[in-house]
Amino acid sequence: MSDNRIAYWKANLRLLTMCLVIWFVVSFGFGILLAEPLNAIRIGGYGLGFWFAQQGSIYTFLVLIFFYAYRMNKLDRQFDVHED
Repeated sequence: MSDNRIAYWKANLRLLTMCLVIWFVVSFGFGILLAEPLNAIRIGGYGLGFWFAQQGSIYTFLVLIFFYAYRMNKLDRQFDVHED
């Protein structure tokens, strides 16, 4: 493989890893491990830990999808592999 393809793949994996780590921290960390301390904070009558377990991880996942698409478009243009 050429150096450009290796750099592109490394950048892609770095972005993917970062997104997966954020999603894991929000869904598992905030929704399960830190649920009890976060439940001391109330949002709309529900504890914040419960909110992260039920809604927060889904919202975070949706934001990460759009962020990943945006960053991959920039990455594709940077390495001149875009579809335009």
